[in-house]
Amino acid sequence: MLKVTVHGLHQQLRKSLELEFLGDCPERQIPIHARDVHRPGMALMGYVENFQTNRIQVIGESENSFLETLSEDDQMLAMGRVLALKPPVIFLACNQDLTPSVRRLVQEHHIPVIKSSLPAFDLIIGLNQFLGIALQPSTEAHGTLVDVYGVGLLFTGRSGIGKSECALDLIERGHRLVADDMVEITCTAEDVLIGRYREVLRHNLEIRGIGPIDVQAIFGIRAVRMQKRIEVEVQLQEWDDSFDYERVGMDTRYKDILGVKIPQVIVPLFPGKNITVISEVIALNFMLKIYGYDAAQVLNDRIVETMRTSHRLRNYLQQDPE
Repeated sequence: MLKVTVHGLHQQLRKSLELEFLGDCPERQIPIHARDVHRPGMALMGYVENFQTNRIQVIGESENSFLETLSEDDQMLAMGRVLALKPPVIFLACNQDLTPSVRRLVQEHHIPVIKSSLPAFDLIIGLNQFLGIALQPSTEAHGTLVDVYGVGLLFTGRSGIGKSECALDLIERGHRLVADDMVEITCTAEDVLIGRYREVLRHNLEIRGIGPIDVQAIFGIRAVRMQKRIEVEVQLQEWDDSFDYERVGMDTRYKDILGVKIPQVIVPLFPGKNITVISEVIALNFMLKIYGYDAAQVLNDRIVETMRTSHRLRNYLQQDPE
């Protein structure tokens, strides 16, 4: 998750949202932790039960018009309720200003105020879009992310086990590289993980014995993409006789990343094994499951039905005197 501050928000959105500090820019770095933006209309009128603290507050024309109908003491009381919610910053829409008494009160609480010429509705949309991206939960994974038949496969395993070489073979077969070595992962929705490359590495593969290669320069733009949803983790391991590898396919392993569980397939390695084709089959099998066809379940049902049929046949033959 990126660290977002009031000063940083102002710097990045200053032109697009036409922002300007009302008064001096705060010297200290004020962090912003919440993605949602509030309008404090009900809080100004005295109802604060369902208001969460530490949220950005946007005062539009309606809120300001209400404040202007109050006496100076009531203005201070109403604004005090909003300040008690501890907003990191207050935005004023439509280039509005605060009354001198309210402005002094805000300064006493050391809360910065930013003006915008935009209407409150447009201002809130712009703030929500920026914060929704900047404050997404994020992490990094050591691995290689490849788009195989439209399925995002995250290859993991110890350093030097062959993740990049597998990705190179997949690229040669027409699939697309997203990131190698370090994959930046963000959770954009409740169960959606998006992986992308680290900017400094950008579509480079490190091949042991050769060094880094530029995939886009060698294979063209068709061989790369900027980001991809991560749907399956493919963990590469050396063959271990003591490990119980999945053979039946009825028990799905899962990997938890940022609270999102994705299927995990452990692939044991030994000389001569075609990991590229296996990776393509993993992607295709995942798509079949998405469309409602589980090959392992279908085979299991067929075996069970065959056992039932054989049992009925044996009973019939035993009871037939002929």
